[in-house]
Amino acid sequence: MRITRQMLVRRWAIASILAALVFAVLVALDLRLKALSGVGTADLQTFSSGADYRIAFWAWSRSMVAVRAGFNWGLDYLLMPLYAAAFFYSGILAREAFAPRPGRARRILSLLAAVPIAGALLDACENAAQFSMMLWGATDAGARLAATLSHAKWMALLVGVVLLVGAVLGLVLERQKKPSKTGP
Repeated sequence: MRITRQMLVRRWAIASILAALVFAVLVALDLRLKALSGVGTADLQTFSSGADYRIAFWAWSRSMVAVRAGFNWGLDYLLMPLYAAAFFYSGILAREAFAPRPGRARRILSLLAAVPIAGALLDACENAAQFSMMLWGATDAGARLAATLSHAKWMALLVGVVLLVGAVLGLVLERQKKPSKTGP
């Protein structure tokens, strides 16, 4: 299936805006959770031992705090496909801007466009590992697994941010190349 460039830019803009909005809401809710309990869901990404997780889960043991933590986890699952789509479309736009002809650079940018999708899958696995530790007990091995998934996810998201910058730069350069329609 082929889509027009205009449709690609439109989907990219919509996915990027929605991802940014959901991310902003998630950050605000996580800051509130951290203010209430001392631990936010984002803090889990820095943990490397089962004891760290047990302390966090104990801090969330009050019912309303637990509901907030669960809601944040759920909202994170909504964010994952949004940022994956935004970064994927960024990769395609960057590819079209900087490697319009077949070749090695185009193949590399095509492969890099898929990296944020893998990052979203790693994010889902990370959350599942954390949630399973909450349900069945946190262990050092589980904490190491979650930390490894988190690190890999962040590397994939870094690739996505670079692709996003490339897409924006490509669109700016394209606009600068176009002749003005309001000229003489």
